[in-house]
Amino acid sequence: MERETADQLESLHPDAFGWALHCCDGDHSRAEDVLQNAYLKLASGRLGFAGASSFKTWWFGVIRLTAREEFRRLRYRESLLGRLLQQLRGDSHDPRPSPSRQIELDEQTMQLRDCLSQLPARQAEVLHLVFYQDLSLSEAAAVMKVGIGSVRQHYERGKARMRSLLQPGSKHEP
Repeated sequence: MERETADQLESLHPDAFGWALHCCDGDHSRAEDVLQNAYLKLASGRLGFAGASSFKTWWFGVIRLTAREEFRRLRYRESLLGRLLQQLRGDSHDPRPSPSRQIELDEQTMQLRDCLSQLPARQAEVLHLVFYQDLSLSEAAAVMKVGIGSVRQHYERGKARMRSLLQPGSKHEP
């Protein structure tokens, strides 16, 4: 690792730990693991700073993605462990929602999809990227290849239109 990169990492370490802590919902132990894994990725040469953004922005993105990876791994392990424990105890509890709850969830999903389809294409695209793909507005702007101001405007207008469409008693007009 280059000396310049090491110096930047050292100066950013307190902020990076704070960011990792945020990404791990305040769990100090997980935040330490996430930050350590991010450092390991960098040290092993699995990733490198290309200069497309500031070093801090890039490093915080690495930490965020590493936290997501760790969360997925943890969730996977917990689900495997949970299934194993259920089998050992003889529990036959089905984790799926009840049929009535599933119908309710399906109806809500259909209503959201219907309302989303009524939005102009750009507004629908921004809302999808932000809410379904969990991107920031600046990341959505990069994906859509438009300016951040345009994305912010489509985002705000799309949310306002969705709010009005989801109001009880509102007419859904395609």
